[in-house]
Amino acid sequence: MAEASAELELFRRRWREELAGGAKRRRREAAAEPAAGPESRRSAEPSEPSYLALARGLLDGGAPPALACRSPSPARPAEEPAGDGGGGDGGGGDDLLGQLIRDLNEINEVPFFDIQLPYELALKIFQYLGKTELGRCAQVSRTWKVLAEDEVLWYRLCQQEGYLLDTSISDHSCWKLALKDCRARERALKTNWKNRIGAVSQLRYELGKILCDVHSCDGVVIAGYTSGAVRLWDTRTWDYTAPILEPMHGPGDAGPQPHVSFVRINSSLAVAAYEDGTVSVWSLMFGREPIHRYQHNQRIQALALGSEGATVATASGFEVKVESPNDRGFWQTTETFEIQKLILLYNLETSQCLKKMGNSTGDFTCVNLQNSPPNMVVTGNKDRRVRVFDLRKSESLCSLYAHQLGVSAVQMDDWKIVSGGEEGLVCVWDQRMGTKLWEMHARHPVRHVWFNSHSLITANIPDEKTPRGASITDDDLTVHRKHRGIIYAYEFSVDQLAVESVLPICRSSYDEVTGYNYNIGLAVPYDNI
Repeated sequence: MAEASAELELFRRRWREELAGGAKRRRREAAAEPAAGPESRRSAEPSEPSYLALARGLLDGGAPPALACRSPSPARPAEEPAGDGGGGDGGGGDDLLGQLIRDLNEINEVPFFDIQLPYELALKIFQYLGKTELGRCAQVSRTWKVLAEDEVLWYRLCQQEGYLLDTSISDHSCWKLALKDCRARERALKTNWKNRIGAVSQLRYELGKILCDVHSCDGVVIAGYTSGAVRLWDTRTWDYTAPILEPMHGPGDAGPQPHVSFVRINSSLAVAAYEDGTVSVWSLMFGREPIHRYQHNQRIQALALGSEGATVATASGFEVKVESPNDRGFWQTTETFEIQKLILLYNLETSQCLKKMGNSTGDFTCVNLQNSPPNMVVTGNKDRRVRVFDLRKSESLCSLYAHQLGVSAVQMDDWKIVSGGEEGLVCVWDQRMGTKLWEMHARHPVRHVWFNSHSLITANIPDEKTPRGASITDDDLTVHRKHRGIIYAYEFSVDQLAVESVLPICRSSYDEVTGYNYNIGLAVPYDNI
């Protein structure tokens, strides 16, 4: 850094000497000419614009009248020109030359009170400021305004606030405007969440018969049915032609397929557990056929899949088994736990219990740790309350009286909680205020809730898998739709209109896009046919 500064100072000194020497030489040549030489010629010429007069004065080494009386900038200390340019005969020209050099240096040196700093060092200082501080610094001077609006600073702020993480600094010409647009979009989404403004769609698979279980990950929904079918939907692109995951048939698997008990999905795998204790694992990258299948001796009561990788946990009786493939691809049991009525937080590397939570009346009915903010967990209880725990303190931060028949599904983020109940209600709560924002009702208990910043997926799954009036034949589809269960997908994004969130064949042609009293886009299937 010191060597670079020395080279830059040497270059400036040589350049100043060369300009000063050239100015002195031009003044000697002008003095040798007749008195009526250049002056009379300039006076004889027609009047020229001010910028040409400025350029001519700079080339002749003199100071134009408009700039001869200009004083040095008080923000930058005056520099004395080196070499022969410091003589008394060219004082006006030397002052103008020094002023010109200081103006050219303004892009490389930033004034900080009574010192000059390199631009890179000043940028390093400004990167510790927030949006408000940068806005105030931009009002100090033109130099500070250029520095405070540097794209590197606003790109860093955009990344720190979690916006446009997959982009590079060259993707936008103005990152300050990009950050402003992202924050405005976030505020609009939050307003839509609070006021129930958005679009709603239903995910159905008639051939699957009764809905048994639903799970989702990043907008991809997996559903299992009483027919043994496992179906996928991609709500990010509204791909209703997603594949049906087919089970692996063994030699003695003739006859009807067992009901699907549980389904789980992550970014790379899908898992389904059946009533006969069979567990099938599919890879989302390699097609519809399962890549692994294993059998349990007992009926599986619960199923869980790791958010990343291939770790599957199953509960049978009072025992929880964690299984995962080894380096050679063979699945094996890695851990075994015992089911408790309290919440026990374990370290999977040491197999030790880290935290114990729960002193409330009634057993826990649902727990969500994976999708909660750091060091937070949200739970539902049979005492009809939703509780938020801080893992660092092992105590409840808030308690909401939510559902009359018990809480069946919960999820939270930094400002809201979404809960589902046994009575079929989906409730959205303001976490800080502890108040209910709105609710939606369906016929069956809510067994799955998932949301992100702009979408919400809920599943109402019936407890009765063989409703009255259903035929025992496999090809009979006469079971009334109200007994089948339903999956709802809500879209609160401001970039998407309500009528554009469903397939074109199902878009409503009504002029009024609000349905019922929930201000949700109305969609009637096949009303355009």
